Amino acid sequence: MNDLISNDRVIQHLLKWAEQRESVRAVLLTSTRTMPGASLDPFSDYDVILAVTDIHPFFEDRGWLGDFGPVLVVYRDPIRVEHGCERFAYITQYETDRLKIDFTVMQAEWLHHTAGSPSLPDELDVGYWVLLDKDNLTDGLQPPTYTAYIPTPPTEEAYLELIEVFFHDATYAAKHLWRGDLLPAKQSIDCVLKFKKIRQLLEWQMGFDTGWSIKAGAYGKGLKKYVHPEIWAALGKTYVGAGSEENWNALFETVELFRHVAITVGEHLGYAYPHDMDRRIMVYLHEVKALARD
Repeated sequence: MNDLISNDRVIQHLLKWAEQRESVRAVLLTSTRTMPGASLDPFSDYDVILAVTDIHPFFEDRGWLGDFGPVLVVYRDPIRVEHGCERFAYITQYETDRLKIDFTVMQAEWLHHTAGSPSLPDELDVGYWVLLDKDNLTDGLQPPTYTAYIPTPPTEEAYLELIEVFFHDATYAAKHLWRGDLLPAKQSIDCVLKFKKIRQLLEWQMGFDTGWSIKAGAYGKGLKKYVHPEIWAALGKTYVGAGSEENWNALFETVELFRHVAITVGEHLGYAYPHDMDRRIMVYLHEVKALARD
């Protein structure tokens, strides 16, 4: 770890910057860069926690972000309170070298509170390095287990609820397609049915395929590596253009894919798939598609 820190110019710049600022009491690096065996690429960002005496000067004047290079664009999270301590985030994309730093700025007391806990919050348990600690705030922090965000087996109630919600939202997709409302139809099919519901199923399938030991990554970015190739190919076919008929086909193919994965997951977990509800919903969806527009 020491060699990685000393050879990383971004981290060294960050340390020098923090050492010169009295209000910055500790700096931690978290997430992917601190995980053993992590795969990094030119777009891997730096997830940085700044523990400070007062977060408001950092929130009210964003000028300090420019200390690390020309700022291209910033996504800002509002101030919120956790364990009585204020915090916010500035997700910062810089113009040069594809540098992206996700700054979480929090009151230093948060670290003191966390150090006294028997377990770590997910944002630290995923992996962390203490880069700087002027007041020994991190003394007593538990070591990371690197198990945060790894999927766990769902209860039968959660499994059945996901299926029911999926089919409920499928009725919205059909309504929007019948009306010719492209944007809400795409939102229902691509965002709700696939990104939220099928992604959850695929993470569960990945879980039992890997012994519930691997995290899929934010937004399912690591799923392709673990999902069965034929499933991944079927998922890709459901992403289509703007035509009405191709989106109706995409809806039915999405349902077919969902059904296949849900039954497989249910069999592994010992949960019965609700075939009768599926059958009745399919009748309804085809009726909507056939309904005359006039």
